[in-house]
Amino acid sequence: MERAVPLAVPLGQAEVFQALQRLHMTIFSQSVSPCGKFLAAGNNYGQIAIFSLSAALSSEAKEESKKPVVTFQAHDGPVYSMVSTDRHLLSAGDGEVKAWLWAEMLKKGCKELWCRQPPYRTSLEVPEINALLLVPKENSLILAGGDCQLHTMDLETGTFTRVLRGHTDYIHCLAFRERSPEVLSGGEDGAVRLWDLRTAKEVQTIEVYKHEECSRPHNGRWIGCLATDSDWMVCGGGPALTLWHLRSSTPTTIFPMRAPQKHVTFYQDLVLTAAGNSCRVDVFTNLGYRAFSLSF
Repeated sequence: MERAVPLAVPLGQAEVFQALQRLHMTIFSQSVSPCGKFLAAGNNYGQIAIFSLSAALSSEAKEESKKPVVTFQAHDGPVYSMVSTDRHLLSAGDGEVKAWLWAEMLKKGCKELWCRQPPYRTSLEVPEINALLLVPKENSLILAGGDCQLHTMDLETGTFTRVLRGHTDYIHCLAFRERSPEVLSGGEDGAVRLWDLRTAKEVQTIEVYKHEECSRPHNGRWIGCLATDSDWMVCGGGPALTLWHLRSSTPTTIFPMRAPQKHVTFYQDLVLTAAGNSCRVDVFTNLGYRAFSLSF
């Protein structure tokens, strides 16, 4: 379902309006469905689009297979982050987190299940929530963003239980390293910080911009996207999108993407999806070769 064109726009200008909207679109967030068949992508207009990954990856895929199955308005402002539980998609915008049922999102007229707001220092403070992270064993959700802190929310009660502090500028992204268990956070300060959830302490810091092969001083030092798969991490932003070996803190692969990326996701060990300042989601099938792109 395409986003409705305002009635004030004459029919002859509808295509121009949609073209301008796509031209200025930024995809901030992605999340794969529990069944692994669908990808949700959120943009700067507050829209969430649902793509069929199984159809797009099929040997018989057509151009129409790479278009959204459905698109709906989720937030008034940008959809900065999303994450999926067994049944729900959680999305975050300016100072709020919403829950949606995956089963209902594929239908028209999807409505939110609930909305939560973290405790901020003042009622006038409404920082963006740039990152969401599920911790299954705790049945909790970690949120981070404009206030430079990591907040933990109990998903059963909806209450906020813990705050982690260490970043010196706002946080863009989070990832979970299950084996440790550790949380990784990347921020405007140019650092990826690793936190031990058992002690609620910071245990390692990787300053990506200080590595010459990754550094792009003209783009800045900020870390805008982050993903981990056991001993591997992918991160990018100001520095180039790069695959890292976590145990040795060594960069191993630099991806051929000139523009800064806003989101990156591992999918079934072999496929990596990355999105940034365009209406496209680039798909890499062997962590180096860009196979194709999905598009709003």
